[in-house]
Amino acid sequence: MFKLLKYLKHYKKESVLSPLFKLLEAAFELLVPLVMASIIDTGIASGNRRYIYSRAVLLVLMGFVGLCSAITAQYFASKAAAGFGTELRNDFFRHILGLSRTETDRIGKATLITRMTNDSSQIQNGVNMFFRLVLRSPFIVFGAMVMAYFIDGREGLLFTAVIAVLFVIVFFIMRKTVSLYRLVQKKLDGLLRSTSENLEGVRVIRAFRRENSEKESYKNAAESLSEEQILVGKISALMNPLTYAVINLALVAVLQTGAVHVHTGRLTQGQVVALVNYISQILVELLKLANLIILLSKASACAKRINELFAVTNSMSDGTVDAAQAVPSVEFRNVGFTYPGSASESLSGINFTAEPGETVGIIGGTGSGKTTLADLIMRFYDTGRGEVLVGGRNIRDYTLESLRKCVGIVEQHTELFSGTIRENLMWGDSEADDAALVKAARTAQASEVIASKNGTFDSPVEQLGRNFSGGQKQRLSIARTLVRRPRILILDDSSSALDFATDASLRRAIRTDCEGVTVFIISQRVTTIKNAGRIIVLDDGKMAGCGSHAELLRNCPLYREICLSQLSEKEAAGI
Repeated sequence: MFKLLKYLKHYKKESVLSPLFKLLEAAFELLVPLVMASIIDTGIASGNRRYIYSRAVLLVLMGFVGLCSAITAQYFASKAAAGFGTELRNDFFRHILGLSRTETDRIGKATLITRMTNDSSQIQNGVNMFFRLVLRSPFIVFGAMVMAYFIDGREGLLFTAVIAVLFVIVFFIMRKTVSLYRLVQKKLDGLLRSTSENLEGVRVIRAFRRENSEKESYKNAAESLSEEQILVGKISALMNPLTYAVINLALVAVLQTGAVHVHTGRLTQGQVVALVNYISQILVELLKLANLIILLSKASACAKRINELFAVTNSMSDGTVDAAQAVPSVEFRNVGFTYPGSASESLSGINFTAEPGETVGIIGGTGSGKTTLADLIMRFYDTGRGEVLVGGRNIRDYTLESLRKCVGIVEQHTELFSGTIRENLMWGDSEADDAALVKAARTAQASEVIASKNGTFDSPVEQLGRNFSGGQKQRLSIARTLVRRPRILILDDSSSALDFATDASLRRAIRTDCEGVTVFIISQRVTTIKNAGRIIVLDDGKMAGCGSHAELLRNCPLYREICLSQLSEKEAAGI
């Protein structure tokens, strides 16, 4: 938790003033029983109404000042906590974006979302309550004990014993709940993961009629989380009854001993009433303190989880060379790659060179490593062995920012973001003018899509592009990448939702409008990659063939098999 205190550096004033104003409120509250005692012993005992009224006015003034102090303290506490939470989430989000895919794949999306939202909110609530109660509650508890000593030493000893017992109870409950709250948050990760998968795959679930199975799986995860929450709730719930029991026993003892001392003249009736008020104040503040400790236990468990992710470093070191002037050639030298946790290589012994301006087609069965090859060019992952070179230099030498400005990719699963078409296209270049957007849209065959919307470029895009079809999203995604004018372009099965005519028009437009750009076209369709200058055939992570369409038909049985599964013998031979 202490590691996160740096996010309060811009809220030092609020962090100091909030507890101080709460302390001022507590000071006035501690004086109330003494004023009440004086009213009973001096005003009521002697029938002095003027004295009673003056002390009543004093109580009202003290209450008003205490209220103003409490409101001010809560304002500063809320401001500091909200600022703390904002800076924590901003820094956490920056840290996540700075991790490579290796780390984010290992951690998991559900865990990242839970820690970004639920965990950070728990910590923010803990900070808020900490500022409001960290000085107030202990001050009143120990202040009431001091006041009891001031009234009578024996009563003060009773108060000391009560407070000691209560702190022992609080300590053992807190010790038990901290570890349980960590387990609760871990199971919340699993529940969120199940929810995310079901929502993203709802069509697949319905297509395979797996609703009941997924409902049962979700129910089991929810029940497991519920059991842990109930367990930790039961332990936390012991705080109130145990505290009430100890305080009420102490109250009985105060009344019993106080009655005897009043009878012997050692205490006045007003002093006994003051002692009862102080024991009641201790009860209220200890309950607040107990709830604060429970809240801080949650916050501590959540802070540990967030710190665990802050401790995760990017395994991919950034280079120092600017790729802006690099020649757009790509070379793979004996490249091998294994995904984290996998027992075998996804790519093995890959060797080829793509010359500047060349179009390279990549084809192969599902799981053959086509997308992995594209990810290595973008340096989403680092090679396990061998090296990938751009412009004759290992891509690890380039800065990631400059490399990814040089290389543009349209992935298999296209994503649009809520906003407008213009805002989505300008992800490629935030300074692009309308002429650049129109040109990119025309090349990507997206002009008709944009023109069909009433607002053209300013037409709204719903979350994840739900108001566009799969083919429309693919064309807009290609246009978005073309806006940045990449010198190496990777189309990773990005035309799978397009009809054959649109696909052919897209490839012709890219050849015409992207002169000098090295293009990688990854596809399952033979017709999409048939006219590429060179075609690479992948099979189980290895190169099964490399050459032109005609050469591969003669020399690569796997490529010939793929061709004949999609085209007739005459069509394949005549192309």
